[in-house]
Amino acid sequence: MNRVNVKNELPLGGYCLEDQIGFLLRRAHQFASAIFQENIAPVAFTPQQFASLVKIGELGEVSQNELGRLIGMDPATTQGVVSRMVERAYVSRVSDTRDKRRLRLCLTEEGRIVVIEAIAAGRKITRKTLSNLDAGERENLVSLLRKLAP
Repeated sequence: MNRVNVKNELPLGGYCLEDQIGFLLRRAHQFASAIFQENIAPVAFTPQQFASLVKIGELGEVSQNELGRLIGMDPATTQGVVSRMVERAYVSRVSDTRDKRRLRLCLTEEGRIVVIEAIAAGRKITRKTLSNLDAGERENLVSLLRKLAP
């Protein structure tokens, strides 16, 4: 059997994986996700559920379609997230006052209580995630991420 001598290193022309934005964003996301999971435990939400409940709480009422657009979820994911939150009795569907064919989402009383707990956890998560940065760096990072994810 003939063996081909394979060179272990490729000529990458100075390309360094650890300097690439996608790689760095993925690593930062992994870091932030781990902190989220550790600190959201009291209310046990996924990031999408957390975002949905906070946004519904902020707006008071919102259509499912609008909710998905506001927090960057596709319609199928939004449907699943909302269904789970309705099943857990955190969200209810109510008729739109202007268009009875349309449903709006709003928090139940239990949903309001749990969102308050979730927001407290969210503040702690943000604080821990950004703890390696000084105040100016935190502001710059948030500003730059808003430009990347409009």
